[in-house]
Amino acid sequence: MQKVKVIFLIIFMSSISANIFAQQIPSDNGDGTYTNPVIPADFPDPDVIMVDGVYYFVSTTMFIFPGVTVLKSYDLVNWEFCSNAVPRFDFSPCYNLDGCNRYGHGQWATSIKYHNGKFYLLFITLDEGGFLCTADKAEGPWEIKKLPKGFYDPGLFFDDDGRIYVAQGYSEIRITEIDENFAPISKDSLVYVGDIRKGLEGSHVYKINGYYYLYSTYGGLDGIQVALRSKNIYGPYEQKVVISEKTAGPNFGIHQGALIQTQTGEWWTILFVDSGPFGRFPSLQPVTWVDGWPMVGVDGKAVVTYKKPDVGKEYPVTVLPTADEFSYASGTGNAKLGMQWGWNHNPDDDKWSLTKKPGFLRLETVKVVASLPDARNTLTQRMFAWHSDTLASIATTKINFSKMQDGDIAGLAVFQDPYAYIGIKKEHGKNFIIMVNNGVTIDSTAVQGSTIYLRTSAIYGSGAAQYPDGKKAPGTGTAFFSYSPDNKTFVKIGNDLKMRFNLKIFTGNKFCLFNYATQTTGGYVDFDWFRTTAEPFKQADN
Repeated sequence: MQKVKVIFLIIFMSSISANIFAQQIPSDNGDGTYTNPVIPADFPDPDVIMVDGVYYFVSTTMFIFPGVTVLKSYDLVNWEFCSNAVPRFDFSPCYNLDGCNRYGHGQWATSIKYHNGKFYLLFITLDEGGFLCTADKAEGPWEIKKLPKGFYDPGLFFDDDGRIYVAQGYSEIRITEIDENFAPISKDSLVYVGDIRKGLEGSHVYKINGYYYLYSTYGGLDGIQVALRSKNIYGPYEQKVVISEKTAGPNFGIHQGALIQTQTGEWWTILFVDSGPFGRFPSLQPVTWVDGWPMVGVDGKAVVTYKKPDVGKEYPVTVLPTADEFSYASGTGNAKLGMQWGWNHNPDDDKWSLTKKPGFLRLETVKVVASLPDARNTLTQRMFAWHSDTLASIATTKINFSKMQDGDIAGLAVFQDPYAYIGIKKEHGKNFIIMVNNGVTIDSTAVQGSTIYLRTSAIYGSGAAQYPDGKKAPGTGTAFFSYSPDNKTFVKIGNDLKMRFNLKIFTGNKFCLFNYATQTTGGYVDFDWFRTTAEPFKQADN
């Protein structure tokens, strides 16, 4: 392998400090306005409700656990983690990467409701069927049970006469009445066949001013949001396009989500946008009722920067956490990771710890595997975008690798399909820094000592992908990798990862910490910290 000869130079702007461990610019502009995307990260398929002045947002996490992420906000703009409703999913060995996997599958498009003092989360997995989570508080704990029937893209609805319904389906939308145990007590009644194009889905149900509304989408990059309405839950329904945004930019193809009414009577919607390899980003849009239809945006166009919702008072500007010092433990007890983290499939909880070496995350090897996609206990978190070709979302970690065994590989990855990583590999008693791109070792260099700093820099970028109108699409960026012995000068290694949003995985690219064995188990590494920044950059050839 040719030794690396390219230096990666970070050029700091005066407005961005290297010591500020945050990876996103707040959506709240601090002047009474906000800018979309309201969360510039992979929080797709949003459903949102308000309970006692607090807004709760549930999202799809698929094969990541703890998962079924619930966020909360007091103003629809500034969000914080509330809970991950499902700590692990023990309904198939595939969620343990035991001879199979659930990439591109798992939990989909959850419906959240609050009824008679209880929170409900209804979702489907394509392989295992329907599931219901319930809790007295959105913070949990949540109880999960498997249902006798699954509902595709379910829209749960508690009617004011005590009856319970689920809207469901793809292209053909059906209504099913269920009992208090969520078992069906009626047939699946066909109420509407999508007639704009194939793929009507993502239906949520509302009853407003005597009408039943099915708030639905024709999905895809160029998504269309529609409302269906009827005086009867079983129809007949009439359809109205409430937004079909084809303007190139952060709202192109905005679709699928929830209608929300604030305490002051305003109406809003949170939909999402397919935003390239960083994932699918939620967008907050005003709603105006016109002739009984919830029209989205302003004059038929989705807003980018707009006045914040009126919720009766102002709330502090917040951003979701990303960095982590792993300082949860005081030496004993059950330490928990921050809610920004999720494991790639179910973890083996006996093989990771925050207490065996307090202040560090210890990852022990779990089983012998051939490559990263098969490795247990890969710890992931979402990337946040900066919408700039000259700002990189940068993740850096400090790792102690003194207890690795021959064949072990540990490090920092950007994971989707394709994936890439920078890591330490122990081979014949010696340690090497390697860069692997989609399973192929691109570069390798020997390293001394027992501690190294690893970094990946992911550029959201505008790239070269095309909208239907020929303009550039967002999110077609690259990631590259570097290392440092002192956390000061970083040396680039290997080649660039051309990131994609591949439906085989179906989540946005994620930063990952990992350690896996290719020969025998028993080794471990200690991650001291994981820090995220957004910094201007340039590459200089030597």
